[in-house]
Amino acid sequence: MSINKKVIFEDWGLLDYQLAWDRQEAVFNKVVQEKTDNRNQHTDHPTHNYLVFTEHPHVYTLGKSGKHNHLLLDEEALAEKEASFYKVNRGGDITYHGPGQLVGYPILDLDNFFTDIHLYLRTLEEAVIQFLADYGIVAGRYPGYTGVWIDPDNERARKICAMGVRSSRWVTMHGFALNVNTHLDYFSNIVPCGIEDKAVASMQQELGHSLDMDEVKETLKHHIAQQFGMELIDHKTNNPENV
Repeated sequence: MSINKKVIFEDWGLLDYQLAWDRQEAVFNKVVQEKTDNRNQHTDHPTHNYLVFTEHPHVYTLGKSGKHNHLLLDEEALAEKEASFYKVNRGGDITYHGPGQLVGYPILDLDNFFTDIHLYLRTLEEAVIQFLADYGIVAGRYPGYTGVWIDPDNERARKICAMGVRSSRWVTMHGFALNVNTHLDYFSNIVPCGIEDKAVASMQQELGHSLDMDEVKETLKHHIAQQFGMELIDHKTNNPENV
């Protein structure tokens, strides 16, 4: 097949989780259909890739392998917190999204990069690890779990970036949630990612000050593009960022 490493970048801003999910599904289905058409019509048209950044209002999401009792709030308490709850078709357990947290949805045809979900996750993790190093935050991986952690080798281990993906025909959706200026108290209402004895962290907490989200996005975009060998194209400006 024709290899296409161009990736369309879109920033959806602060967007309701259900609306973002619907948009994701539409883009995901479009790429899957492109692959199906190539197969059925014996064509070799390049498939599209997308990288989406967004933030969500307060919401808890439960993955396919998660346990409902890891949400510690009932419907009334959710309403008091002005938070919503969804069961979703990604891997992983329960997590929280909210303002100040950068959520990334790579919708990639991995046939354009590499067909290995484990390598895909490790590559996303590496991009976040290298990004955090730019801010003086030393991070790494916690054995047996996905995501990016601070102090992963001792009892103070705390997760700063959660990950959960879905893949069909090697097309990905869902992705990662990086705590930048996140209100961490919302995590006290869940068993984060099903891990009962570990804490969560944010860049703001680690550095002692809030960060400019636009700067964070630009820096993280660069590291993701670098790790995957992407050519990012901003959907608004149509200017390529060659890496």
